[in-house]
Amino acid sequence: MLDLSLTPTVTSRCAGANRRDFLRVGALSAFGLSLPKALRAAAARQSSASRGKQDRAKSAILIFLGGGLSHHDSFDLKPEAPEEIRGQYRPIDTVVPGLRISEKLPLLAQVMDRVTLIRSGAHNNDHHETATNWVLSGRFGTPFGDYPAIGAVVAHDYGFRTTLPPYVAIPRNPSFTWELGKSAFLGGRYESFKTGDPNAKDFRVQDVAPAEALTPPRIERRKTLLQAVDNLAQQVQGNDQIATYDEFHQRAAAMILSSEARRAFAIDQEPERLRERYGRNTFGQSALLARRLIEAGVRFVTVNYGGWDHHGKIFEGLKHKLPEFDRGLSALIEDLDLRGLLDETLVVVLGEFGRTPKINKDAGRDHWGPAASLLLFGAGVKRGFVLGATDKHGAYVTRRPVAPADVAYTIYECLGVDPRKQLMTPDGRPIEVLDQGEFLREIFA
Repeated sequence: MLDLSLTPTVTSRCAGANRRDFLRVGALSAFGLSLPKALRAAAARQSSASRGKQDRAKSAILIFLGGGLSHHDSFDLKPEAPEEIRGQYRPIDTVVPGLRISEKLPLLAQVMDRVTLIRSGAHNNDHHETATNWVLSGRFGTPFGDYPAIGAVVAHDYGFRTTLPPYVAIPRNPSFTWELGKSAFLGGRYESFKTGDPNAKDFRVQDVAPAEALTPPRIERRKTLLQAVDNLAQQVQGNDQIATYDEFHQRAAAMILSSEARRAFAIDQEPERLRERYGRNTFGQSALLARRLIEAGVRFVTVNYGGWDHHGKIFEGLKHKLPEFDRGLSALIEDLDLRGLLDETLVVVLGEFGRTPKINKDAGRDHWGPAASLLLFGAGVKRGFVLGATDKHGAYVTRRPVAPADVAYTIYECLGVDPRKQLMTPDGRPIEVLDQGEFLREIFA
């Protein structure tokens, strides 16, 4: 991270600590140019035009349920199990004959005929950061993220198709104790662009908002910004974060001035009725913004919807979480379908693991890697289909286990990225995108 001083003025933080007013290259935070890492994707390879086969999907949305959704209380209820396992919710019928899901998901029950439900997600790790990096990259490593997230690999493979970034995280990358879902050894140019919370009052992506009148102080600060960027080349020579200064500079200007970018992020232009349909909460508005972005040409969007780590009082927590999830996800399915985007957009919904079968002493469920439920829809995924199963207690997969590498492999295949291609580390070591996994052929029509 490089800090370029814009003025010698010393300002004060709310906590009383002093700091210089600076432009942080990589966040450009003094001007709200949180477009940084997206801009640095300027050197990404434009390889999509050379592909010889038709991709199943133009774009992908990955909805990450950070903390781990309880499959027992959502998509894999066990009503015949003992009380300490089955929990409080009853299963209800869906529009798919024979398919039943939680009573807390009545809106999703009406659109399950457009979804594939996988009840056999499985791996062997119960640690948040390790499991998160695993499901977001498809490769097992340390908690610190040894391998690039799927979105970063997609950005590396495709680069910019428009003035919008190829990889966006809403509101940010998944995070528990540190940021996850990163680009790892691929470098900063392939990091996600983080939007912030689209449900926040007066939400706007800084410097990608409709132009305001330029006052003399703003004009002067913009001149200072250009000077700082012009001086950047000398400071970053040999820095892998910016492969070519000229291209970076052009991309930065294009992003700042782009009416295309302003339109894509202008969620306030959506009809109020539609915003209410998605839900006026962070997840609902994140799902709506994801739809706007892929409609505008963004290749890969991660929606981070955390708060599922219910070690205690799980039913108090799910009483609020499941209805939000139900509303926002069902709206996304219907909206994509109505706009004709479902056929060209792959949507994947998952957490880093499931939850324990047995309810613990604190009325919660703990981490559980051996079983989880996932949803996939769009891009030719079968409609109203169920893959896999767990045992009578929802503890272990009994049919067609699906590993993180299988999900990642399927996303790559749908987007036309070779899951077995080799990426180069900064020291020249070749590393396969995936070292395991297979395409989930069963879920495609």
